Amino acid sequence: MSREIDTTVDVAAGPTRVWEILTDFDAYPEWNPFIRRIAGGLTPGATLDAFMKPAGSRGMGFKPTVIAAEPNRELRWLGHLWVPGLFDGEHVFRIEEIAPGRCRLHHSESFKGILAPLLIRFLESSSRKGFEAMNQGFKARAERA
Repeated sequence: MSREIDTTVDVAAGPTRVWEILTDFDAYPEWNPFIRRIAGGLTPGATLDAFMKPAGSRGMGFKPTVIAAEPNRELRWLGHLWVPGLFDGEHVFRIEEIAPGRCRLHHSESFKGILAPLLIRFLESSSRKGFEAMNQGFKARAERA
């Protein structure tokens, strides 16, 4: 059984600008209220080191693996709680150009694993709020002159 949180945000910026913001990990603390820290390479198989802080929580560190990094199109990683198959989250940022100089950022995560039915109830509300806050921070960053 899998569950998904799926959000979108439209921004007045082209795919190159959107990609630059998504992959400028050093700048995440300046605009991202959800993923407060992230570092690592952008090649499939690379391990990222991240810290996520949903509103009202202490936050948690995680070390997902990059599974796709297609410039100006998609960034995708897969994380696990302790061991693969227990509780896995595949985080996706997909860039869709909807008009010249305008993009829709699809921001989602699908959860699978033995503990997914139990944990998703606790995570869904705070994660969705975190995604939406991140999307708004992203939009403000992308549209800043």
